[in-house]
Amino acid sequence: MSEEAGPAGRWSKVGEVPTCTHIDSVQYFEPPGEIEGCAECLELGMSWVHLRMCQSCGHIGCCDNSEGKHATEHHAETGHPLIRSAEPGEDWSWCYVDEAVLRLRPG
Repeated sequence: MSEEAGPAGRWSKVGEVPTCTHIDSVQYFEPPGEIEGCAECLELGMSWVHLRMCQSCGHIGCCDNSEGKHATEHHAETGHPLIRSAEPGEDWSWCYVDEAVLRLRPG
């Protein structure tokens, strides 16, 4: 795996993937210690597979393997480009617009 420092050393590329052009427009959010679940799924009485966190506003939504696909729906409604995994032990992020996998770091 090759690493490449991004703006302010905040991210690194994973493998050979496109570069995210939105890195300077987002914040670095750590997932909260305890996550109740996908906000929309909880409201609708649905279940989820994995959770994702918006790096523009901190919204927690479910992944595309979940029935609701609420993280992707949040992106479609808001235009917020980056999510990160909110699963314990996972540190990857995804840019919907550039279809790029990243690792965000505080910085």
